[in-house]
Amino acid sequence: MDIRVLDRQGTKLAVLDTGGDGEAIVLVHGWCCDRSFFHPQVEYFSNAGYRILAVDLRGHGESDAPPGSYGMQVFADDVAWSAREIGVKDPVIVGHSMGGVVAFDVAARYPDLISGVVMIDSSVVRSIAALRAIDGLCDALAGPDRVRIAREYVHNALFIATDDPARRDSILNRMAATPAHVMLGAMIGLRDYDPSYASGLINAPCVFISADQPIPRTDIGALQALVPQLMTGRTVGSGHFCQLEVPQQVNAMIDRFLTVRSASART
Repeated sequence: MDIRVLDRQGTKLAVLDTGGDGEAIVLVHGWCCDRSFFHPQVEYFSNAGYRILAVDLRGHGESDAPPGSYGMQVFADDVAWSAREIGVKDPVIVGHSMGGVVAFDVAARYPDLISGVVMIDSSVVRSIAALRAIDGLCDALAGPDRVRIAREYVHNALFIATDDPARRDSILNRMAATPAHVMLGAMIGLRDYDPSYASGLINAPCVFISADQPIPRTDIGALQALVPQLMTGRTVGSGHFCQLEVPQQVNAMIDRFLTVRSASART
């Protein structure tokens, strides 16, 4: 495995690259996270012969955190550019949380780049109530008490009672350390992202994997209207960070999606 540091117009973007000549999977983490939030998937799929690129989005992990926009299109442009710069062909793009929105945007605007999309508990299409809530969260994150606000939001909205408490505390501490301008900028980017433009643009096979929570992270019916070929799955006994909490379930669903997608492509 190699950590590649790419220079995109003066912004350094860090990408873990497992190398090899297997089919490529690009992993895109969520808001205030980094590539390590996909460690179980890197291990599982690289051992299965896939070439894995696990990105640190700008402002996250080992990538630079320049001033400017942290909109979903900016992240998507970085991911698409990184994949092309490294030279992988027709990767499957897997995104968790905000990373799933980024993956969706890559699929819509770079349809010739990817061969499949996996969105894990991502807020791609939000209800009016969710949009109002995120608007209030953006206002709060702009204030001096952003760390407490961010921790409370993540603790209350993204975990369930059965999630491992030590893992939960580690996730909270790591997310709260995100630079202030990145934390706010990316949340504003999520709030302002309108997926409706993508209707009819995404032709690649897609799957949405939901966490085991009472309120869905996205409006599945509305997402299915944008992406009619969408497949769906749901984990059992895990909150939002299901790729860490129940990786065996998430890996199995991604694995099956890869098999079905490959079989579909041959017919």
